[in-house]
Amino acid sequence: MNNKTELQKVSEETIRFMRGKFKLDEVPWKYKDIDCLKFKQGSKTILSIYIYESYYDFQIIYGKAEREKFEVLQNEFPKFIQDIYDASKTYHDGKWMMIRVDDLKTLDIVKKMIIIKKKPNRKPFPKENAVYADCGHRCDLCVHYKGSAFSDEFRKEIQLRLIRVYNPPDSDDAGYWGDDMEFCDGCDAGGLGGKHDCVQKKCAKARGINKCTACSEYPCDKSTAGWFPKIELKHILADDVTWAILPYVDKQYGN
Repeated sequence: MNNKTELQKVSEETIRFMRGKFKLDEVPWKYKDIDCLKFKQGSKTILSIYIYESYYDFQIIYGKAEREKFEVLQNEFPKFIQDIYDASKTYHDGKWMMIRVDDLKTLDIVKKMIIIKKKPNRKPFPKENAVYADCGHRCDLCVHYKGSAFSDEFRKEIQLRLIRVYNPPDSDDAGYWGDDMEFCDGCDAGGLGGKHDCVQKKCAKARGINKCTACSEYPCDKSTAGWFPKIELKHILADDVTWAILPYVDKQYGN
């Protein structure tokens, strides 16, 4: 965790922010020879991220309404952002801005610009009846949990989402969510057990602690089943983020 570069931290925080605030599809793209990840609502692009070895270019396009909002708040932004805004060309579909992001400080500024472009629309699940696992995540949102209020039909849908995000259907690990998927009553009842027992429980036991949240290194790659967010060229639907990713992201749907 402590050895991550600033750019890796930018990558993780960008995805946490975009997924945590917005329900958007993630669509890989190519502009000439530059890899790009777009966050889209239907046909409308909210943010494009051009991926370079040592930095990212964030492209935001402001229509008339967004320009009016920005210009009211313009003095709250640093001069380099105001300069980029003033120098960017305005086309028939809006003002196209490209902002280089390679540190968290710049990213925090750009987050405010993204919120001008799109009001956050991600609503966290209610926590009144939440059941928490030893890894800090929500048992009641987990496809393996027997006590979930999922119908059999919806549980099958979640299985397909998990396989789509993490494994091709013919993967050796597809059985983790496939037809031979195991169920559990929660961590207090021993978890999954067997060959599909949670990697988090195995790690905690090896460290001589009861649960991940008691570990000095929490959160870590293992506590989120190795699914730390990052900017990558992968097509992920907004609803797949909701049901196959966010339940396993630290503090997203947790306590």
